[in-house]
Amino acid sequence: MRRRIVLLVAATTSAVVVGFLVPMCLLIINLANDRAESQAREQAQLVAGLIASVPDDTTLAAAVSSISRAGLVVTVVRADEDLIGASSLTDDTRTSVQRARKDRQAFTATMDHGLDAVVPVTTTNGVDVVIATVPSGQVNRGVPAAITTICTIGALLIVGATLLARQLARRVTTPVTAVAATAHRLREGEMTARAKVAGPPETVELATALNALAERIEDLLDAERERVADLGHRLRTPVTALRLDSELIDDDEVAGRFREHVDHLQRSIDHVVRDARRNVRDDVKRRCDVAAVARDRVDWWLPLAEDQGRELRLVIHRDTGGVGAWVAADAVDLTEALDCLIDNAFAYTAEGVALQVEVLVNDGWVVLTVEDGGPGAPEDAAERGRSGSGSSGLGLSIVRRVVEGAGGTLTLGRSGALGGLRAEARCPALVGIP
Repeated sequence: MRRRIVLLVAATTSAVVVGFLVPMCLLIINLANDRAESQAREQAQLVAGLIASVPDDTTLAAAVSSISRAGLVVTVVRADEDLIGASSLTDDTRTSVQRARKDRQAFTATMDHGLDAVVPVTTTNGVDVVIATVPSGQVNRGVPAAITTICTIGALLIVGATLLARQLARRVTTPVTAVAATAHRLREGEMTARAKVAGPPETVELATALNALAERIEDLLDAERERVADLGHRLRTPVTALRLDSELIDDDEVAGRFREHVDHLQRSIDHVVRDARRNVRDDVKRRCDVAAVARDRVDWWLPLAEDQGRELRLVIHRDTGGVGAWVAADAVDLTEALDCLIDNAFAYTAEGVALQVEVLVNDGWVVLTVEDGGPGAPEDAAERGRSGSGSSGLGLSIVRRVVEGAGGTLTLGRSGALGGLRAEARCPALVGIP
């Protein structure tokens, strides 16, 4: 917008200046011609008056010579065609002489050599003609300098108007740019950002509306966090009751598994509460190393795999370009998502079935895959992972939320290496982190 304002003012000012300069230059040229014509006519009339009072041609020639030294060229053509002040006449000048003798009237004419003022004088010997010539250089004397001065003033006016327009545009656009910057800060999760209420009335109204919207969003987020936190606190009571009930189970193995499930439920509730009360800006700046998370979770699941006679492999392929396996996801969230995928492989395959976790960094993408040698997942498992119920039987809703939150995609398919389910999470790699 700033550029458009400057261009508009520059174009308008240029049009006005040009519209002023053209008539002004024409006026200067006309004034120069009028000045030269007046001088020539005045000198011609002066010499014409001397013809009757000067007794001889010698005295008249001296007077004509003095006038010519003043800048004008004066020529007297006697009735007998004798010339005083010049040795010869051009054809155009002779035509003017004949016209003056015929019409017996004074006139001016523009010639190639300059401007001529022609005055006929009737004497006893006939009609003498006085010709006063202003040379072309003298006619236009001062005109180029005047036109240059006026054009310079016009150019300065255009430059000044353009600079003034830039200042005006800056005063108009700077508040708008500040409001836009505040909107970007809000988008990045800085919910305390507020726009400065300043500038034109329209910008003031925009900044006020944006601030009100930001306050409303912040209030809604705070209320939502508190509601989720309250729900988490309410769930802790029945979870505690379940843990106490587990003490009443006589079978130690069943009681141990029951307590493990209760502990896992408690950790999930705590994570939901922490996630809900986390600042939005923390979500914007989250990041983690997929390779490190995969290595940690494989180490955690490895004892169970050994108990069930499974082969649990971890394969990490590094990118040759030096790009790390960092993605825009929270480490806790990614851990939970990977646990869901590995847990599915344990839950839906028989003991002894091999598992593989692979991390591939290639062409700016981080690909995390979990494969097994079981029968594979149902064809609609991915779609059930999208359902709003959050219960697909495979925990895919959790995985999909984490992956899509990092700007990636989750796909399910058949494993080419093991023959079972292949869950692939593809996320863009963060640049600048080795």
